[in-house]
Amino acid sequence: MATPPLTPRMLIPTTLPPLGSPRSKESTVRPEITLEQPSGKTKSTGSKSNKLLRRVRSVFRSLPIMSPMCKFPGGGGTRVHENHVHHGGTRVTGTLFGYRKTRVNMAIQETPRSLPILVLELAIPTAKLLQDLGVGLVRIALECEKRPSERTTKIVDEPIWALYCNGKKSGYGVKRQPTEEDLVVMQMLHAVSMGAGVLPVNSGGGGGEGDLTYMRAHFERVIGSRDSETYYMMNPDGNSGPELSIFFVRV
Repeated sequence: MATPPLTPRMLIPTTLPPLGSPRSKESTVRPEITLEQPSGKTKSTGSKSNKLLRRVRSVFRSLPIMSPMCKFPGGGGTRVHENHVHHGGTRVTGTLFGYRKTRVNMAIQETPRSLPILVLELAIPTAKLLQDLGVGLVRIALECEKRPSERTTKIVDEPIWALYCNGKKSGYGVKRQPTEEDLVVMQMLHAVSMGAGVLPVNSGGGGGEGDLTYMRAHFERVIGSRDSETYYMMNPDGNSGPELSIFFVRV
């Protein structure tokens, strides 16, 4: 029996312009970006760091998209956490989004109305990850090597990680700077605290890569040490909805 797809919990205002609209004088102007600066915003990295990120992303995009089975065998399994904040944990907003046939993106924000503090591109098709989230637990581990010369670098500031989905090697994850389209997506979802659905896109948008889908939820951010950080999806009222955990670790 097929698992029903995730359903939207909040409606997107119909007055918002679709993504992918042609850039002409006659086209609808994209929404103004009114997202706020995060309170913990650090100074932007220098040009050398930005160049390194662009080079890493260029190499990453040349790699094939992986299609792992991102679920545990046996269906349900044991819940790894309940809907509460661990000692020292903080609540943030996490959004998975992307065209269904392309790599999934993940944006972390302090609140739905703030600029992203972290944007990741993962070598897993968007449709595949959202499908697997609808049927079971998903654990994503992002690993990178320790470098003694960069002990002051935060783990989420590393440019690239090896990606494991439920223990299976699934390519790579890369950090990147938010693009204009990323910010438009966040702006369109600024009134959505949690939910899943499809964003309006013109027929020409996405280059034939399918609908632009999203899933948003609260995440609990737990910093274990300088070399480990974890994000746990928090389900409202402790229900049995999708469960996702993302682990960053230096080994």
